[in-house]
Amino acid sequence: MWSMTGLYSCLRVLIWRGKWSRDHCLFTYGRKARIFQTIACRYTVNTYSTTTEYSSQIRTYRSLERSFKKRLRAIYRRFSEVPDNTTFHGHNHVYFIEADGIYRMDTRKGDGLSAGDPEPEKVLCLASVGERGGSLQRVRLSPSEQVLAATVKSPHREEARCVLVRLGDGTRALDPPQPLLTVDKVFSFEWATDDILFYSSQQGLGCHRVFRLDLTSPGNSGTLVYHEQQPDVFVEVSLSRDRRLVLVNCSSKRSSEVWLIGSEAPLREPALVQARLPELLYFVEHSHGQLYILANTGPGQEYQVLKAPLLSPTMEHWDPVCTPGTGRAVKDMEVLQNHCVLATRDPSGLLGLQVVPLDQTDTMWSVQLPQWACAIETKRAGLTDSGWLEFLLSSPVHPPVLYCYSPRENNLLLQEEEREERRTPQDYHTTRLEAPSLDGTIVPLTVFHTSVLEELSCAPLLVHVYGAYGTDLNMDFSPDRRLLLEDGWALAYCHVRGGGELGLGWHRRGRMEGKLRGVEDLAACIHRLHDLGVSRPSLTALTARSAGAILAGALCNLHPRLIRAVTLQAPFLDVLGTMQEPGLPLTLEERGEWGDPLADPRHRDAIASYCPVHNITPQLYPSMLLTAYRGDSRVPLAGVMRYVERLREAIHTHLNGHPETESKPTPRVVLDLQTGADHFGPEDFELSLTESARQLAFLHTELGLNQQKTKNRRK
Repeated sequence: MWSMTGLYSCLRVLIWRGKWSRDHCLFTYGRKARIFQTIACRYTVNTYSTTTEYSSQIRTYRSLERSFKKRLRAIYRRFSEVPDNTTFHGHNHVYFIEADGIYRMDTRKGDGLSAGDPEPEKVLCLASVGERGGSLQRVRLSPSEQVLAATVKSPHREEARCVLVRLGDGTRALDPPQPLLTVDKVFSFEWATDDILFYSSQQGLGCHRVFRLDLTSPGNSGTLVYHEQQPDVFVEVSLSRDRRLVLVNCSSKRSSEVWLIGSEAPLREPALVQARLPELLYFVEHSHGQLYILANTGPGQEYQVLKAPLLSPTMEHWDPVCTPGTGRAVKDMEVLQNHCVLATRDPSGLLGLQVVPLDQTDTMWSVQLPQWACAIETKRAGLTDSGWLEFLLSSPVHPPVLYCYSPRENNLLLQEEEREERRTPQDYHTTRLEAPSLDGTIVPLTVFHTSVLEELSCAPLLVHVYGAYGTDLNMDFSPDRRLLLEDGWALAYCHVRGGGELGLGWHRRGRMEGKLRGVEDLAACIHRLHDLGVSRPSLTALTARSAGAILAGALCNLHPRLIRAVTLQAPFLDVLGTMQEPGLPLTLEERGEWGDPLADPRHRDAIASYCPVHNITPQLYPSMLLTAYRGDSRVPLAGVMRYVERLREAIHTHLNGHPETESKPTPRVVLDLQTGADHFGPEDFELSLTESARQLAFLHTELGLNQQKTKNRRK
């Protein structure tokens, strides 16, 4: 079920300048052991820029980069078997995703995965559909497990292809597996029946139309059932958990509306739940003839749960079911038979569940989750809903752990004990702190470290920030970050305004004319860490990607001496220039986040006050590694080039006017311009390892760290 979090993560991951990281992609589609056996034999492609300037700059880091690449490969292999979301259940089979396609095992023959079972049968071969090297994005089984549909995305292509495969008679798949048909440019899709598939069609970075595909009709052509006219609205198809409703979710940055299609009557026209209203966001689930609606109609325009009859779904019929406690931000909603389960985050950052029995809505209880957990990912229910909620908990340094919760029995179970080789060190700490910002607002931050805070004055510190679109800072498990933790680094995650950690109001206070508050919050977090004795400016580095680069770049303009080095990936840096070009792919959609500088002078002044490109001044900046991709259609490459040129010129001007600073380390500004990659970086495992190793080598070099000493300390 794709509720509030599922929908918005999809939009921001694949369409907007979102939080999705290469690490997450690797672990979603690359945790199996056989993948590591495959990649070990791949030919490693040299991705360095061919420019003379870049070659001379990167030569400084190359030896250290090779060393880090070996260590990264080892730690990825070490965590290759952690639980993930690449398995799903049909009525009679368990399916799992591998690098070359989709396999299944018959669950009627033992547990379906024991060592004595025959080889799993392949039901989708990527090579057979011309997608060798592609990645699987979404997989769905038809209600009776007769047909499988999956979207496959090729490297360097925005739109995915949807491949349909007939699964045979239920005992064995067709051998070799042959696609029934393919549909191009598909973003999302769901089965209504075994013969009818609804899908949304993607054009570039937009998604405005929904089609119905009837496998029984001649030609198998799609019939248009919905066409969104607003250019800033994105359309996605999802399915209620009980599989009774196909949902057409139409969302912009500041409003949404949902259309319903009954699975039992898929040929009828979609029915509207509630027409779009300014600043109204809502998402829908279904159970026993009632709609359960997660809407921002609660106190402070935060989310609450309401219900309405399926036949009278408009807003005047919405009755409150429950409102989370003050300060709790709702991250997801699931309706399991007779219970509504909310995943929430409290002001300190702790995750928890809030449960409401639908037949006793005046009763609500909370379920405490482990304090180390920073990220929660719900596993999609199989074709038969067991009434249990399965979810993965993780943190940047703690690998995913699978939990299962029964609201009927109020029972939380750990599905798999951690293996010894994956266990987090016993002396590892998760410390949740608060930093007072310039206007007095308290900003939460999370720190991971192995020594106590009082002993971290000489430890290198890596600070993370995002602060945009109401999206939480990505705190999924990252082997790269685990490696740094084991090497004695402290890792800080700053939950600044503009993100979603403290709810919708936290986002509203850090968007448009309030965007500068996120920069102030970031500076306050770093000052707070240094004041507590955690590292010092000469050992502090900052990292961000995509829209998070705006806050990082603005901080470097305002407080360049707070940090020594910065790494930016796919950085969005020229906000003012981009938002004045309405012909660019995302400009219209993102006016709700940054403002419209062409129509409103206040918006223009606000953007101009923090835009990294337009506020560079001659001074001694931190060293910076910017990784950009030629195939990135979300972030204009011209803005990155403009930023690099102006930054180098400003540093050069400062050094010429202040020769006494020549004794200090001269800042390096390195542009790592990658060819053949899109906004999310290389999909090839070896290329992604090279990129990560290069960033670690840059950080160690610019912070003056001796890697051999670090390795000895780790041992």
